[in-house]
Amino acid sequence: MIIGIAIPPNAQSLDISGPLDVFVEASRHIAPAASYDVRLISATATRRIRASGMTIQTDLTFRDADFPIDTLLVAGTPDYRQAGEMTGFLSWLRSRTPDMRRFGSVCTGAFFLGAAGLLDNRRVTTHWQHAPELARLYPKAQISDDAIYVQDGPLCTSAGVTAGIDLALKLVEIDHGRDLALKVARRLVVFLRRPGGQSQFSAHLAAQIAEESRIRSVQHWILQDVSAELSLKALAAHCGMSVRNFTRIFLSETGQTPGDFVERTRVDAARRLLEDSDTPLQRVATQCGFSNPDIMRRAFLRRIGTGPTEYRRTFRQP
Repeated sequence: MIIGIAIPPNAQSLDISGPLDVFVEASRHIAPAASYDVRLISATATRRIRASGMTIQTDLTFRDADFPIDTLLVAGTPDYRQAGEMTGFLSWLRSRTPDMRRFGSVCTGAFFLGAAGLLDNRRVTTHWQHAPELARLYPKAQISDDAIYVQDGPLCTSAGVTAGIDLALKLVEIDHGRDLALKVARRLVVFLRRPGGQSQFSAHLAAQIAEESRIRSVQHWILQDVSAELSLKALAAHCGMSVRNFTRIFLSETGQTPGDFVERTRVDAARRLLEDSDTPLQRVATQCGFSNPDIMRRAFLRRIGTGPTEYRRTFRQP
């Protein structure tokens, strides 16, 4: 089974090596006939390509990849805005992906698929920081900015950087079962299924953004107990600031209002309960700081585009 990893210029090295190690490790435990043959494919005309300060010699360029490919993943790069200029690679993607069993991306590799017109009417994800831009550039795509990975038909996309490992493990599980995927995850010392979704990382990473110590402190306070009284007045009092000054500094430090941060964190906590338990919606709402299930539902619709009941039906893990 041939797995292609397409590498754009200045790629993120872990977008390449993470999935690569998953497939290589999996191949050690399965019959040669069913193993993964991973090939690194340059998205440029040269096989030498830079990735996180390293120079990688790929197996071939996309122009030479004229063999059947079962699965293709496009690695991400900080220079994803160059995607629209790489017309040769985009044309190759458009012509080859219809014959593949599945194709997708890691992190900002989704921008290359979008530039090739392959995200239209599909549910996709990318790094949470770049999800708004992806949605703006490709409005026909359905962006899920909380998901670690998303599979919609043959399209498989993952969130930022290490999420490529999560996606690759899922593909191994689909191909060869949970036992093998778990064995690979244990070998690599990672979760087979990461607890929660991408928003838990975006919320915690946002907490690290604030340089002002009082704002950083209140962010950690919010993250530690989402069921607490987290009104604007209570947050300002925790910081020893007036409501007006606290609101102004929080927005300046984090790029979002205190209310947005609180709601995002509560939705993420509720998501994890819905995914991992059968806790009734009323209790989920209470534990996550929502005064009632209807308010929680409206928050879900704002943040992830679906209600709690529908979310649980889709993502509840057995």
